[in-house]
Amino acid sequence: MGPGEQAAVAEVLASGQLAQGARVAEFEAAFARYVGCEEAVAVSSGTEALRLALLAIGVGPGDEVVVPALTFVATASAVIMCGGVPVVADVDPATFCLDPASAEAAMTDRTRAVVPVHLYGHPSDLDPLMAACRGRGVAVVEDAAQAHGTRYKGKRVGAIGTCGCFSFYPTKNMTTGEGGMVTTHDHDIAGRLRLLRQHGQVGPYDYRVLGYNSRMTEMEAAIGLVQLSRLEGFNDARRSNAATLTEGLDGAVGTPEVALWAEHVFHQYTVRAQGRDGLRAHLLERGVGSGVYYPQALSQLPVLAGAARVPARPAVAERLCAEVLSLPVHPGLGAGDVGTIVEGVRTFYNR
Repeated sequence: MGPGEQAAVAEVLASGQLAQGARVAEFEAAFARYVGCEEAVAVSSGTEALRLALLAIGVGPGDEVVVPALTFVATASAVIMCGGVPVVADVDPATFCLDPASAEAAMTDRTRAVVPVHLYGHPSDLDPLMAACRGRGVAVVEDAAQAHGTRYKGKRVGAIGTCGCFSFYPTKNMTTGEGGMVTTHDHDIAGRLRLLRQHGQVGPYDYRVLGYNSRMTEMEAAIGLVQLSRLEGFNDARRSNAATLTEGLDGAVGTPEVALWAEHVFHQYTVRAQGRDGLRAHLLERGVGSGVYYPQALSQLPVLAGAARVPARPAVAERLCAEVLSLPVHPGLGAGDVGTIVEGVRTFYNR
């Protein structure tokens, strides 16, 4: 956050219009242009973006939605909130994203949607997923919560599937503090989303569907407009830091792979590390933080037991959960910081 964000919030506070208003509409239009979509609908969180998108495409009780085993719990919990059943499929060992073959094998005649997650900022391989879904009349809802600006074959994610769902939580590549966005080319879906986010209301006390309070505030939208203008710079810095890390860490750990058709924005710089927990402790002693995203696959989460269907053990995802470690890559790092990270990792393995 900088003076631009502070000034934008101060302007909103002075205006007296704090709830959903002109700045939310401006942010929606700017984000739609950036992604390359006809419509963008702002909501209160990334989780709400997923839930409302699924509801808007018709997911209801008993419907199945295929999700990757390696992801944040909200990818599955949003399905359950709609009354649906998350069906857990395995991931690709190189990209960590949903494996198209595993996803197709998990589909049944009850499948209403597939949710590919652009994990860590790397895009899922969408073409084979889209082809498999198209023949079955299944929607593709992109979970782009970690992928602001990511490109798949030259096109920004969020503009490829039926819908794209973004989060603006503080740790994302751009933030509004909290908040989310659904992008789509379908005007009917966008209309349903706008109804759902505001109590199903089309006018004062005129309610057409059962809806929710999922609005974005004017302060959040004002921050989002400034952050969006800075996003490409943030992403360039992340890619630069990632390139330096990859060069320095090659041979010590499994560095992230980037597919030829992908443009990675490195929401996380995630390596595969032997002796991961020992490495984390070693780095922390040297003042280097790290994170494990995620320590358990969806198939291993007790909270989803009985609510999710797991047609086949996601062995790749479960193996990755024991190895993945995310190292700092954010735009605030200096050259000395990146050097400290590399040195910390290498000294652990050279002891």
